[in-house]
Amino acid sequence: MNVPEADKGAAAEALPQDFETALSELEALVAKMEDGAMPLEQSLAAYRRGVELVRVCQDRLARAEQQVKVLEGELLRPLDEAGD
Repeated sequence: MNVPEADKGAAAEALPQDFETALSELEALVAKMEDGAMPLEQSLAAYRRGVELVRVCQDRLARAEQQVKVLEGELLRPLDEAGD
């Protein structure tokens, strides 16, 4: 069974660069897959896209976590040091 050209183009679609857009697309994709109406090839393409979206989300969360750690290091001090 061949994948139609339109489906190939969708699979190669650019990934969103922000967390919220990637998460929103991932949630919509999961809902479609859970519906169970997708043909096998389309389900596999959706799964691949989902994996890519999860990676985008994980990357953005890791970056945010790193920024929080930097901010905590610069802004937060133990209480006993603040009173010096």
